[in-house]
Amino acid sequence: MRELPIGNGDLLVTFDTAYRVRDIYWPMVGKFNHTAGHVQRFGVWADGVMAWVEDEGWTRSLKYRSDTLVTDVVLTNEKLGLEVRCVDCVDFHEPVWIRRTVVRDLLGQKRDVRLFFHIDLSIQENPVGDTANYDPGTAGLVLYKGEFYFLANACDARKCGIDHWAIGTKRLGSAEGTWRDAEDGVLGRNPIAQGSVDATVGFDLTLEPGGESHATFWLGVGPSYESVERLNRMIVERTPEKFIARTDAYWKLWVRKEQIDTRPLPERAGEMMRRSQLILRTQVDNRGAIIAANDTDITHFAGDHYSYCWPRDGALVAYALIRSGQSELSRQFFRFCQQTVNKNGYFMHKYTPDAKLASSWHPWMIGGQRVMPVQQDETALVVWALRQHFLKFRDVEFIKPLYSPLVVNPAKWMVEYRDAWPRETPADGPAGARLGLPKPSWDLWEERRGVHAFTVATTIAGLRAAADFADDFGDTGRAAYWRKGAEEIAKAARALLWMPGHNRVARMLKPRYDHAGVLLGYDADETSDSANYALFAFGAMDARDPMVEAEMAAQRELLSVRTPVGGLARYQRDYYHQVEREKTGEVPGNPWLICTLWQAQHLIAKARTLDELRLADAYLDWACDRASPSGVLAEQFHPYTGGPMSVAPLTWSHATFVIVALEYLEKHAQLGLTV
Repeated sequence: MRELPIGNGDLLVTFDTAYRVRDIYWPMVGKFNHTAGHVQRFGVWADGVMAWVEDEGWTRSLKYRSDTLVTDVVLTNEKLGLEVRCVDCVDFHEPVWIRRTVVRDLLGQKRDVRLFFHIDLSIQENPVGDTANYDPGTAGLVLYKGEFYFLANACDARKCGIDHWAIGTKRLGSAEGTWRDAEDGVLGRNPIAQGSVDATVGFDLTLEPGGESHATFWLGVGPSYESVERLNRMIVERTPEKFIARTDAYWKLWVRKEQIDTRPLPERAGEMMRRSQLILRTQVDNRGAIIAANDTDITHFAGDHYSYCWPRDGALVAYALIRSGQSELSRQFFRFCQQTVNKNGYFMHKYTPDAKLASSWHPWMIGGQRVMPVQQDETALVVWALRQHFLKFRDVEFIKPLYSPLVVNPAKWMVEYRDAWPRETPADGPAGARLGLPKPSWDLWEERRGVHAFTVATTIAGLRAAADFADDFGDTGRAAYWRKGAEEIAKAARALLWMPGHNRVARMLKPRYDHAGVLLGYDADETSDSANYALFAFGAMDARDPMVEAEMAAQRELLSVRTPVGGLARYQRDYYHQVEREKTGEVPGNPWLICTLWQAQHLIAKARTLDELRLADAYLDWACDRASPSGVLAEQFHPYTGGPMSVAPLTWSHATFVIVALEYLEKHAQLGLTV
């Protein structure tokens, strides 16, 4: 779990729950992680006793200042008799992480205190060929390889420049790293080392009885020595405190730019909405990629990470940004999509932050037959989200170059990538339709291949959005064709997805073909799946449609976690990070934040009175209860302890909270006018 992410869209720094830096990404959010997930230690030596921040004896309060991406951390150690207050930020414009540390004596006596910062880089995610050296020109340390340079330095009340340093070997033979050299309070001052190296820097503080003193550390990043030396000089001349102050002001301006009145929300939800906007911003690269998560601990479970851009996740996060009025960020995402979309109009699984095809587990061949390794909902939701952007901002000049690659080509692919109606229906299907549901693709959860209710709903939404764009551009023939395709799919969905014996919707249909490839029919997957919320969420059906009402009620019955933790699972018997394997009736899976909030989204969408709207409050309160002290929301939670599981923060979790909160406020305004 990453408790405190801070960043500016180029540089991202994350802290774990023990207040250790774990990830440093630059020059893109998600690429490269120059720590490779290794711990960057922070320690305090006082009167001969050393305590690293992860040691027992510390009481930690890890939070942010209100409505900003500047941290407010309080560390107390009774054994040392010290209180340590830290303020961290990544400057809103420059690629530099700054930490101001104020140490206060709690014993009422004069103190000799030393602060130690451990820097354990694997530049470009590989320690081979790294160099670390003391730089007498800046009185700091420089670590570099190729076009990646890092400069560590500090100021205290008296001067700028580090007091102690150690440079040496790490993780080779018996070498644990230079942090061990700090434990006696003195560093060796070796001037240079190369290869698998790390460094530790130290600062001397003298505290009068009951008094305090401070040091402000920074780590600047750049493509050359000249760039980091310039950045270092700028910080020294202007003072690091001014950089902290301007960053604090910038994020308060950013998060409140729309002046949204959050008072109608449940008490904690307004603050949580703004915190979610800020945290999700740390996961958005300035070049457009919206990263799913940057918590490298997941690599120990999956052998891979979430530092990729899924077009579907990105589209949903972009929708949260659109609703929040963050137009430039959503524009950059769609420009990123323009770079990555296939020439035939569809998206592949996921992409790296620099718009290259990322790792995947979707095969290109199954049973000796070539298949498309796609999730059709990813393509559909990008078109849908682009329409939401246009409806909000009406930026015609922006849309013009995107019309062919992100509207025409995807719509042409979606409307044709469909099966004929099953043989048991009339030859042309209901109302003369030649084609019915989309052909099989991978599901929202990326686990099974078939014709999914989520995919069907998003494809309807994508084609309707494309048709509306075509009307705007005077492309009336295409508009009619795509709209007809959307309605054909909608009719097929009603006819084929509904399971009357269960009074709910199938999550997936598995097609049966004859030897000639003619569709004979479908076998329904009867598993209850929260992804079926899509039937109303993107406008395929009305939220009060009896089919939707029955489906959402069935989800509450079959997917609710019946422990004090509560919440809803993804689907019945969810195996991902599964905790409960026996009592799956009580615990169908771990509770997911997005799946739980989808119930709130349905209640909001169908509300006709303020009392009906307030039925959603319990779900928003549940989400606030699940947040960490800093406001971070995980992907899923332990069904018995409520602790975070998998990655945290998950960008999608924060985006969903923002979407639901803003939809709540919009509905409240509508209903307030009718009272």
